[in-house]
Formats: sequence, C-alpha cells, structure tokens
Amino acid sequence: MVLAALLLVVLLTCVPYLVSIALAEGPATADASPIFGVTIPAGYKQWELIAPAEEAAPLDELRAVVGNQVAIDAYQAGKLPFPDGTILVKRAWKRKQSPEFASATIPGAATTVQVMVKDSRRYASTGGWGFAHFQDGKPSADETFMKTCFPCHNQVKARDLVFTLYAP
Repeated sequence: MVLAALLLVVLLTCVPYLVSIALAEGPATADASPIFGVTIPAGYKQWELIAPAEEAAPLDELRAVVGNQVAIDAYQAGKLPFPDGTILVKRAWKRKQSPEFASATIPGAATTVQVMVKDSRRYASTGGWGFAHFQDGKPSADETFMKTCFPCHNQVKARDLVFTLYAP
C-alpha cells in the first residue's frame, strides 16, 4: 500500500514535467530550431500572460511573453532557478497606429515567435535552457544566430537567464 502511494506521488509529480517537455520538443525535424531542437509548443496561444513588452526602433514591435503552467507557478512563487519543464514563449507583432484611436498602438503583422525551454540536463552547456526563433511557424535562425542566445541571456544570470519580469 505504501509502495502504491509512493508510486502515485512520483507519477503525479513527474507527469506534468514530462508532458511539458514532450509538447515543447519532439524529434529533430525541419520545424525544430538548429542546435537546440526546440519546437513551437502546442496550445501556447492559450497560455497565461507573464508580461507585455514594447521594442523600440528599429524593430518597432509589441510583444507578449506567455508561459506554461510550470512557468506561471514558478513566477508566482518567486522560484529561481526555474524548474525543468518551464516553457516561455515570446510572441511579437509589428507595432502600428490604431485607426480608431490616434494615441494608441496596436499589433500589426506577426513577426516572430521565440521559445525558451528549461531542461537542465539536455541544455547543461547553455545554463539549462534551449532556445528557438520562428517566423511563419518555421525556424528562422541559423546555427550562427542561435549560438548568440545563451551569451545574451547570460547577462541576466541572476534571474536564471530570463529577461522578462512577471507583471502581476
């Protein structure tokens, strides 16, 4: 009986992590990022908002960072480093002026989707994170570009390589 209870606890603890990783990373395909093999996670457009952002010229973008439940729980608990299974997705759109309200900007054309996946074993050499950059649903960065992700994110090493702060 004790062994069955222990097995149930282990399953309930591990299954969400394994599902998150499985959704974020399938086998290496043409739809996966170079080096890291990260894919666009299914259902990410329904994930909870972590924070909005605005990128000045020359990009001129509106951005929204969303996260899976593992990410949301970690942000809300103030947990660093982020646990394995954390997935962050940055959605970006060209900023354009609202036709109805002159002082407002609104999302225009979608530009990129960027993904970070925490797996401390698989991505040990890059601080535990795998990175991806997509345009129109396809990887849009080559290996040379992808090699710049970790050094840039390493600027915020104290925040486990994550730039985005939680907007409560």
